[in-house]
Amino acid sequence: MDLLWVLYSMLTVCVAINLEAPGSHSMFTCEPITLRMCQGLSYNTTFMPNLLNHYDQQTAALAMEPFHPMVNLECSTEIRPFLCALYAPVCTEYGRVTLPCRHLCQRAKSDCYKLMDMFGVSWPDEMECSRFPECDESYPRAIDLLPRSDGTEESPSPVQRDYGFWCPRELKIEPDMGYSFMGVRDCSPPCPNMYFRKDELIFARYFIGVISIVCLSATLFTFLTFLIDVGRFRYPERPIIFYAVCYMMVSLVFFLGFLLEERVSCNSASPGRFRASTVTQGSHNKACTLLFMTLYFFTMAGSVWWVILTITWFLAAVPKWGSEAIEKKALLFHAVAWGVPGALTITLMAMNKIEGDSMSGVCFVGLYDLMALRWFLLVPLALDVVVGVVLLLAGVAALNRVRMEIPLEKENQDKLVKFMIRIAVFSVLYLVPLLTVIGCYLYEQSHRSVWETTWVQERCREYHIPCPFQVEQTSRPDIALFLIKYLMMLVVGIPSVFWVGSKKTCFEWASFFNGHRKKDKAVHESRQVLQEPDFTQLLLRDANTPVVRKSRGTSTQGTSTHASSTHLAMLDEPPSASTSRASSFHGSLHRSRDGRYTACSYRGVEERVPQGSTLRLNDPLQHCTLNRLDSQSRHGSLQRLESQSRHSSVRDLSITAQAIQSSPGNGIHRVVEEDATKA
Repeated sequence: MDLLWVLYSMLTVCVAINLEAPGSHSMFTCEPITLRMCQGLSYNTTFMPNLLNHYDQQTAALAMEPFHPMVNLECSTEIRPFLCALYAPVCTEYGRVTLPCRHLCQRAKSDCYKLMDMFGVSWPDEMECSRFPECDESYPRAIDLLPRSDGTEESPSPVQRDYGFWCPRELKIEPDMGYSFMGVRDCSPPCPNMYFRKDELIFARYFIGVISIVCLSATLFTFLTFLIDVGRFRYPERPIIFYAVCYMMVSLVFFLGFLLEERVSCNSASPGRFRASTVTQGSHNKACTLLFMTLYFFTMAGSVWWVILTITWFLAAVPKWGSEAIEKKALLFHAVAWGVPGALTITLMAMNKIEGDSMSGVCFVGLYDLMALRWFLLVPLALDVVVGVVLLLAGVAALNRVRMEIPLEKENQDKLVKFMIRIAVFSVLYLVPLLTVIGCYLYEQSHRSVWETTWVQERCREYHIPCPFQVEQTSRPDIALFLIKYLMMLVVGIPSVFWVGSKKTCFEWASFFNGHRKKDKAVHESRQVLQEPDFTQLLLRDANTPVVRKSRGTSTQGTSTHASSTHLAMLDEPPSASTSRASSFHGSLHRSRDGRYTACSYRGVEERVPQGSTLRLNDPLQHCTLNRLDSQSRHGSLQRLESQSRHSSVRDLSITAQAIQSSPGNGIHRVVEEDATKA
């Protein structure tokens, strides 16, 4: 017998459901009752969503299915009006429904409790009688059925509530794809962007395309300048190159998004299935996933490389680390700079947080998900800014303390001041755009809920979904905010050009296009042997120790004491003259057993001094020293520099300088100073 009642109940449910096309819900207003169980009552219109948050009458009919045996067996005369009061309430006016009385609920529950227990049906929590007003009237009450002539009549206590966001049929997505929109699963935002007009989106797309081309050109120029002369950019400034590479990839992705338009960031519409174009989400779209991986990874890596740049500056300024010492940590720098963004990217892919951006044509994170915006964009970028600024200020303070406390020559003072100004300008050019992007993200996440509520209120009747209740504030985003955000996301890579932009860069590019980038490797290495000492070594010297400045071969008398200038002069002369000078130069030297060169034909060398020169080599020791410097220029750059570092060469020169200073009245310091004065 029980089985027959169950089959009868299922048949009744099938009849009660109106077999219309799925999703044919009418406008959000009073609608005719289609539920078989609730037909024939004293009212024939209802209001959806109902008190139990059922979107339409079909959903309500499925939810009423367990109560059909009680209604058919008529366990209580109050059970049918009470159930219909909840599942198909009487429609009084738009957005206003009335609750059944508490005594009606109690009588229906007490009369049908035993039968419900027999069928294994429990009384739902949302139907607890304590939730309803204290009264003892049938449903609907007489006042609910009276037409409203004016607003002066006493109205029943209405139920006014917010039903939340209901995903429209046009925006629904197949289950198990991980889509979500405004907290509703299997739903996706509309495409194109739901906040802006079509003409605004077209302007924004071209604006982003132009800015991406400018940033791509700037960062590509920085990277190519590095490739022309790799040895020029050493630590602590080497991270600038990797920073430029990261934003070069970021600008490249935005440029590809400009070319692709909405083909990757949006799903195509299916009019036959009543599906509109929606935003791509998750990792199901391989092209969107690839764009997201590249864009997010290099965006985070660029900010990490800026932090590493401030770390290297800090190590060079505070503990006085040299380039070689900092370069030994390069493997650690690369592990952090590429590892942390990689871990964040993999985490987002595992969480299925990829979202298409119909405005720029790329795929990113945090466009519609506030949680992802806060934890995967705001927190990492803010942390990078805080750490970088702290290290930067500490390094600048240390350099300023060196400038104020340690006596330096005016030339070195000017170099230090210029270096500090350069760091400050570069940091400002980086921090201002990055802080602007962070500010845009903060403003966006604080106003996102208001923007979404405004959109639902404007489109609820079009999509046939519940409209928001008691909207206190409405607001639409300004297109300028998004344009500034995209502008600063791309402009943040341009400061790398400021760092490499110099006369030397122009000369290198000119030489590269003329085919004379390097005359000879020996010339490049010989310049490194006798160049100025490391800046850190200069800062660590004793204040009472005289500064030994080395001539750069600019003597106007035709005789240079700098090794590189001797070799450069030979390269600039015709081949015959260069060969003659080289042979006579070797003839004046003799190599002893200890590997040093001594003078053998002093008079020959003295006679070779050009006419008009006022320099006289009166001291054999000085003559041997100068000949040794010339020998180092020719032979050291070709044979010894591959086995000796720059510091060992400088140390050899320091030993030679001490030997010269031991002779009374002579020394390299005096010779170099005179040479520099005459130059």
